[in-house]
Parts: sequence; structure tokens; C-alpha cells
Amino acid sequence: MGTWPVQDAKAKFSELLEVAETSGPQTITRRGVEKAVIVPIEQWRAINRGSKPTLLEILQSGPQFDLQIPPRGRWKMRKPVRF
Repeated sequence: MGTWPVQDAKAKFSELLEVAETSGPQTITRRGVEKAVIVPIEQWRAINRGSKPTLLEILQSGPQFDLQIPPRGRWKMRKPVRF
């Protein structure tokens, strides 16, 4: 992983992107303190894919069973209330 001071990252942004694509993540520092990391998009998607499941994945991972719904009985309907 390479390290770039923020002023160099600004001045050579295209080069920074290319190096990130070919060599992997690149760290950006400000006054010697690490502030950000540039990673290739494929790596970013792989990282995020594992963190948040979709709603479909959540529902499919739940218990699989047949829902037994009892038959509807004969209920006496109330007469509508008139005002």
C-alpha cells in the first residue's frame, strides 16, 4: 500500500487512481496523519457486499415452513349502525 501526502494526491490524482488500480489501496495523509484510502472499485464492492444483506437475502435466510391458516368460520355479521 502506497502513501501519498494530500498535496501530491491533489496534484497527481489521475496517477493516484491508476496506481490504486494496479497496485492496490493507496493511503492519503495530511500532515503525516492517515486520513483516507483510495481502493479499486472491485475491492470496494467486495468489502461492502459482505456488510449489508439485501431485504431478499434476509427474508430467504429465515425459517422455511408452511404456514397453516385455519379455515374461516361462519361469523355473524353485525348490522351497520345508522345515525
